[in-house]
Amino acid sequence: MQGNKIPYKMLSQDAYSTWLGIEILECEVGWVKVGMTIRKEMLNSMDKAHGGISYSLADTAFGFTANTHGKYAVSIETSINHIEALEEGDFITAEATLDHQKNKVGFNIVEVKRGEELVALFKGVVYRTSKDWTE
Repeated sequence: MQGNKIPYKMLSQDAYSTWLGIEILECEVGWVKVGMTIRKEMLNSMDKAHGGISYSLADTAFGFTANTHGKYAVSIETSINHIEALEEGDFITAEATLDHQKNKVGFNIVEVKRGEELVALFKGVVYRTSKDWTE
């Protein structure tokens, strides 16, 4: 399967990312940009987006990007730095800005932005299996 088609297949099978309203904005091998809008049910007790929301968006971009290389890739370590609070109605994007692949391990940095403003920075490591993505 062509690498730039894999994220679309993944999204079609991902109930959680679909529920979040994540859409693929741009996609190529080694780079994916996704976006979503913050909804009321995503807010915490302080009327700000729950930290898990920006984390989930970044994690989706990370997973999609890692899998564009054609092998099933699974997360083995992730972390996020939350820089700015998000509010209902904010449209945020997550873009893998670094995709460095070794034989079995891949490293990604994902920037989460509101417009041009960096709101979170995510780091992830994946293990690439020997299983190929197929149609």
